Amino acid sequence: MPTSVLANPSPGTQSIMPPSPRLQPQESLPDPGTDSVVAASRSEGHGTGTRSEGTGSGSQGSGTGSFPGTSRRTGSRTSSRRSRRGRLGAGLIDVPPVPYRDPATAVLANPVVSEEKRFCGNCGAKVGRAKDGKPANPEGKCDNCGTPFSFLPKLQPHELVGGQYEVLGALAYGGLGWIYLAQDHNVSDRWVVLKGLIDTGDATAMAAAANEMRFLAEVEHPNIVKIHNFVQHPDAQTGTSVGYIVMEYVGGQSLRQLALQHHRESKRPEPLPIGQVIAYGLEILPALGYLHGQGLLYCDLKPDNVIQTHEQLKLIDLGAVRRVDDYESPLFFTTGYSAPELATQGASISSDLYTVGRTLAVLSFEFQGYTTKFKSSLPGPDAVPLFALFGSYYRFLKRATHVDPDRRFLAAEDMADQLTGVLREIMALGTGKPRQAASTVFGPESRTFGVHLVVPEAGTTVPLPEPAEVVAGLPIPQVDTDDPAAGVLATTTALDPREAIEALAGAPRESIEVRLRIVRARIELGEFAEAQRQLQAAQYLAIRNGFPHDWRIDWYRGLIELAGARPRVAHVAFEAVYDDLPGEIAPKLALAVSAEGVGDYFGAARYYELVWRTDRTYVSAAFGLARVYLAQGARAGAVEVLEMVPATSTHYIDAQVAAIKIKTQSGAASEQSRISEQDLLDASGRLERLNLDVERRTRLSAEVLEAAYDWLRTPSAPSPAETSKVLGYALEERDVRFGLERCYRTLARLAGSTEDRVALVDRANSIRPRTFT
Repeated sequence: MPTSVLANPSPGTQSIMPPSPRLQPQESLPDPGTDSVVAASRSEGHGTGTRSEGTGSGSQGSGTGSFPGTSRRTGSRTSSRRSRRGRLGAGLIDVPPVPYRDPATAVLANPVVSEEKRFCGNCGAKVGRAKDGKPANPEGKCDNCGTPFSFLPKLQPHELVGGQYEVLGALAYGGLGWIYLAQDHNVSDRWVVLKGLIDTGDATAMAAAANEMRFLAEVEHPNIVKIHNFVQHPDAQTGTSVGYIVMEYVGGQSLRQLALQHHRESKRPEPLPIGQVIAYGLEILPALGYLHGQGLLYCDLKPDNVIQTHEQLKLIDLGAVRRVDDYESPLFFTTGYSAPELATQGASISSDLYTVGRTLAVLSFEFQGYTTKFKSSLPGPDAVPLFALFGSYYRFLKRATHVDPDRRFLAAEDMADQLTGVLREIMALGTGKPRQAASTVFGPESRTFGVHLVVPEAGTTVPLPEPAEVVAGLPIPQVDTDDPAAGVLATTTALDPREAIEALAGAPRESIEVRLRIVRARIELGEFAEAQRQLQAAQYLAIRNGFPHDWRIDWYRGLIELAGARPRVAHVAFEAVYDDLPGEIAPKLALAVSAEGVGDYFGAARYYELVWRTDRTYVSAAFGLARVYLAQGARAGAVEVLEMVPATSTHYIDAQVAAIKIKTQSGAASEQSRISEQDLLDASGRLERLNLDVERRTRLSAEVLEAAYDWLRTPSAPSPAETSKVLGYALEERDVRFGLERCYRTLARLAGSTEDRVALVDRANSIRPRTFT
């Protein structure tokens, strides 16, 4: 069994007490055979994050970035999207609902802490275990430091806590205490959960519980467990007052238990479906974004800390929650899910989001060694078939769990945007149905490039679109609305490049957006050296503002290289953008063009297909994919792609005309690529259905009839069917020659010069078959 969420118990929650780390195995997961019952402190997860603003001391270290989340696109953004019941799946995938569990069935018959999970809360030594023939004792004193310990539930059935909460029994135990089920006799006998301490002598645990009480009173989000109250109750043995947090009962199953159930049902170590895992991530991120917006960090996300009930997720076990500017209290985390910088820099938005990425990774593939060899890294696509199949998902997880906090996502909302894009792509590939949606960082494809496809003759290569046409057609990054020059930039949209440069002469010099707009203008003017100079100035501003890895710098660097006919260098720049924005269409389209430019037809086809299958509004990808297929001699594949351009598209006729040209032009000398009778009939039918002007229709008719004439004169060509007709002419040489004569004479009447008119009349006379009149 691999080391994953479905295998061995979690390594357990640990804590760090600033300034030097003090690790404490505080938590273990329930037995794989048990069900999830409550909003408890069991957890298992992973994620990615962004740096918190300001400079910390002690274990927090210092960080750059912003709080609660600064986007390189739109400036400051607070990730406070609220989930709605039934939203699970983002409207893209159906996630099986989990039935609500009757709380009365969740009480443990024999609540005990297994020996292997008994440690001293003070020094971490093993306690309460069988030794030298003596039986284990769940209560006593640590042999190492003398600290008292107890692993027995403090509350008994029917015991009344706080004068209103009647205990029914223990539900589970976690890193910070026992979990009890109770009824609130003051509020309609509703089911609630009481969370206490495993060991009342553990000062660290008590401090964490106090923190939980203080913070959770402020938290109210549909995807976060609700805290009702905090009460004191005397310990039955010592009489010491013990604090209990009163929270809502969440009946359902944790993500870890859902994964275990999936294993049992499939009878093999099979991870959860990738779409379902991503849907979970899209529910978790708004909850974390809400906490970040409140100035709080969750710190210890893992699969056991997320419960699904019906079609809703809830984050549970808020014992590790802390304020962003808290540099003193213990930091709780779980090995295999926690960010590597916790011990030196402390917790941040970035480390919080890191845990989301790790959680998704553990749930989506058999992640062997996620607590050891790959404790702070990911295996590559060569080891994980899922990554090889869905490269965008791999890049998403790589950014989410990057070892450098500054390279991770900046905010939960930005991370959710990219994850949604990845899910759209995966669903499109899996179902064959496009899943287009507006981008939050790029504008739409305003100009389509490469639509006037030139079909090569035998032995020639497929001509590529002009670099300037490609650069003008690629999507443009949206303007950061918080940029000091955003208002001025809005007035330059319709200006030509030279006018735009002049209009921005007096704009604020500290504006990155102004620099980037000038870069684009210089590219359009072909002034690449000046474009590079302006881009360097923009990069300097980005670094000075705390964004040393601004993807827009790489994007415009790629455009400069692409416009300068250096596709190989451009490809490297666009790869960097794709790493940062794995859910976006634009980088993949740019990578497809640059790969095509260096003759990497396999890579180009892969990216063009990703774009076209996901979003049919990017018609440039369809024509690009057709070009790549033609370059490889796959005429049928090229036509199939062009047929997918919808009739509602402004380039539908261009696609049909290109398909006609492909059908009537042999792309190579091989027998397989030569045109057939069916090709001619298909091209004829397509042309007859198109609504073209007279000149264009006549020229295209001449091409179809010329192809038919050449085919009929080929010695090896089979005899056509007697009923076959091309553009109304019988598929036999005499009739086709009459059709060509008519086309040439029509074109002669439409010719713009005497020279062209004479040449066309001569062609008409030469092709006309001999007659007696």
